[in-house]
Amino acid sequence: MGRLPTLGFDRPPTVLLAVIASTFFVGFGGGVVFPILPNLGAVLGISAFMVGVILSANRWVRLVANAPAGALVDRYGTRKPFVYGLLIEGIATLGYVVALLMPPAESLRWVAEALPTVAIGSVALGADQWFSPIAFVVAPETWFLLARILWGLGSAAVFATAYTIAADVSDGSDRGTNMGVVRGGITLGFPAGLVLGGVVSSIAGNVAAFVAAAAFALLASVVAYKLVPETHVTSDTKKSSVKPWDIETSIPALTVGLVNFGLMFAYIGALFATLVLFLGENDISLLGLDAQGTSGVFMAGTVISASIFMLAGGRISDSRDSRTPILLVFLVVSFAGFLLLARAGSTLDLALACLFIGAGQGGTSGPMMALLADLTPDERMGRASGTNNVLGDIGGGLGPMISLPLIEWVGFAPIYAACAIIPLVAGLVLLVGVRQETGTYLPGRVATEV
Repeated sequence: MGRLPTLGFDRPPTVLLAVIASTFFVGFGGGVVFPILPNLGAVLGISAFMVGVILSANRWVRLVANAPAGALVDRYGTRKPFVYGLLIEGIATLGYVVALLMPPAESLRWVAEALPTVAIGSVALGADQWFSPIAFVVAPETWFLLARILWGLGSAAVFATAYTIAADVSDGSDRGTNMGVVRGGITLGFPAGLVLGGVVSSIAGNVAAFVAAAAFALLASVVAYKLVPETHVTSDTKKSSVKPWDIETSIPALTVGLVNFGLMFAYIGALFATLVLFLGENDISLLGLDAQGTSGVFMAGTVISASIFMLAGGRISDSRDSRTPILLVFLVVSFAGFLLLARAGSTLDLALACLFIGAGQGGTSGPMMALLADLTPDERMGRASGTNNVLGDIGGGLGPMISLPLIEWVGFAPIYAACAIIPLVAGLVLLVGVRQETGTYLPGRVATEV
């Protein structure tokens, strides 16, 4: 019989505490946009599809940035990519503020009228022709999109380095716990941003919420610069080029990445991108808040639940002979959560669904990344993290672009019910991949030395 799990936690290494602190602060910028933008779309005249594009733009950017980020970590170390990635995310958060402060395009028509008429061949560029690019530059959606693109570049570096730092300072006996701690740190700032975006925007306005998030995001880079040392032993291939397709294609990396793909599609793409609209249509509110504020609280509760179970799942996986069973348990929990969401009609129903979905998402995170580290050589862990992030970002990027238009067509319940199937499929992918790589469905916690 395996050992009984224990949930007692030792103090994480100091470097991980520094990583947690900095990723917590920068996470505000990731969460603040979700309660605000879906509702803001109607006010600004942004279509549902464009809102989905903006919300998922950072993930599409990471598709080409994750692999170079992972390769850079394996070649140059973790400290500089981590610090610069946080700084880029802080600057990106300021872009939200700029988006809301840009003047209406019509108020700048005088600029177009003041520009001279220029003839290019048979085409004369007068005021009407000059006005189109001016309107594009000052459009809020342009700045929101640019901010999300910049955020994607920064977060690619942060994600690749944070997980690699955790792998560098861990072994088989504490790898699940440390991965869960780091993943929890990355995500704990997100619910704070959700609350900030929902509650502060309801009380003080959208600009105030974005300014506060930007201040904390910039503080994160200062914390990292002061407290995060170098942890990674780099290779001797610094002069070789870094390419978007330079990813780890081993069975463990692809297996974990495909599981992450499915979970992120349902979690970010379906739940987070549509919750504020679901609340408005079903007239569900909490604490007297409007749909934006209520969605921020519910999403924050979901992520807090995820963070708690990240730690618990990682710790349990460290105390068992194999990480596979605990992963399957939490995938089933995620399945149950989306079934509950499809039937939710009250505040209590929705709270229970969010609790289950958060628990399922979080409970898989620590053990899943620990399993990847168990089965991946140290010198390839940066690239393996990049593969996991690439596939997760495909899922998270496709989710809003597919779910938002489909909900307008078929409604919420069918989409949420379909998302319940995804964790079950992910469980099958996990079992097949693990069996193919190790010859067993229940591999041990420590990779075999080769």
